Amino acid sequence: MFEALSTRLNGVFDKLRRRGALSEADVTEALREVRVALLEADVALPVARDLIAKVRERAVGVEVIRSVSPAQQVIKIVNDALVEALGGGEGAEAPGLDLNAPSPLPILMVGLQGSGKTTTSGKIALRLRTRDKKKVLLASLDVARPAAQLQLQTLATQAGVMSLPIVPGQSPLEIAARAMDMARRELFDVVILDTAGRLSIDDALMEEVAAVKAATKPHQTLLVVDAMTGQDAVNTARNFQDRVGVNGIVMTRVDGDARGGAALSMRAVTGAPIRLLGAGEKLDALEDFHPDRIASRILGMGDIVSLVERAAETIDRDEAEKLAARMQKGQFNLEDFANQLKQVGKMGNLSGILGMLPGLGAMKSQIQNAKIDDRMVGRQAAIISSMTAKEKRNPDIIKASRKKRIAAGAGVTVQDVNRLLKQFDDMSAMMKRMNKLGQKGLMRGGLGALLPGAGNRRPF
Repeated sequence: MFEALSTRLNGVFDKLRRRGALSEADVTEALREVRVALLEADVALPVARDLIAKVRERAVGVEVIRSVSPAQQVIKIVNDALVEALGGGEGAEAPGLDLNAPSPLPILMVGLQGSGKTTTSGKIALRLRTRDKKKVLLASLDVARPAAQLQLQTLATQAGVMSLPIVPGQSPLEIAARAMDMARRELFDVVILDTAGRLSIDDALMEEVAAVKAATKPHQTLLVVDAMTGQDAVNTARNFQDRVGVNGIVMTRVDGDARGGAALSMRAVTGAPIRLLGAGEKLDALEDFHPDRIASRILGMGDIVSLVERAAETIDRDEAEKLAARMQKGQFNLEDFANQLKQVGKMGNLSGILGMLPGLGAMKSQIQNAKIDDRMVGRQAAIISSMTAKEKRNPDIIKASRKKRIAAGAGVTVQDVNRLLKQFDDMSAMMKRMNKLGQKGLMRGGLGALLPGAGNRRPF
């Protein structure tokens, strides 16, 4: 989401680093470029102006101009200002949902139609069931949109939670009252109330949402906004805050090519924290919003903490230990490679994983030239699936006729099969080298093993 902004800011900071000692004029010129970058990224003008003013006040001091590494000092000041703008800093509210209330705890989902509100309700339900071990009830209050209640019912089944039985003809207030009554009787921990949306803000929408909120007294009122809509998302948030009141924001489609300014503007415009980010269509594609980590990504510092957390959540520990043991014994084969691909696929797309690595800002052009395809993992898995068990365990027997059969089965070319086998050979050689170094060597080389194709610059 912040790629364009990150590229511009890193360009500005590279210039500062090359200058060594900085004058006040150098800092002023750099901040002018930062301001333009923020505005081009759709940051609201008052927010951009306030952020630059804070940075200028701190950055033109004698301790910065005369410091050993003034450019790094300026970058740190910008980082701190970004964290503050995103809702972080001392005394900031913890990320994620606030569940500190008696059961059944109502969560009211509000937003415009098409923002991803219903899908986000399903994602939150899955998260609460799996991570927080909560008994969750989903209820659709959308009686205007055809099949909206059936859609939420389907999502509830996928998330493994209960959905409120559909009773035709009931009003949103009646549905909300029935949901809360069922939750009290059947001892649910959380009730997620998915309200109706509209294509735009109107009085009827706001009155309906306000009436449901007054009747249910939700502990959390979450506004779902589409990051792709830029400044419109900020305007939507302002309207809902002024007319209904929200205490949390969920931004969806942050994995798209949004310019990121909406996220930087939300906290300042509404006073409500961004709590969650939706980064994909799958029900598990929901992340906590950490202001400090997002600021690090924007400034090209990476986000190793989030990467490690994602790996811990998705990678099967037992499988990983078995694989490590086989590697140490020099028994790594294509079956192991396929299992590794499956583990990486669970972590999300490769560009998202790479975006969390420090120093990516300086490598973006090389990565683009390498044409890393997010579908690469799936294609590689398909090729290995087309092999026989004997071929997977002994890749040396795969000659021309077998390659043709494997390629046809996977729907790829023989050249694709050759590339995978070459990549496997390279990885096997790397494993043998690390094996000679012992366990510490294996840990040092783990990142290369984690990202299949990282050393292969050719398009797949």
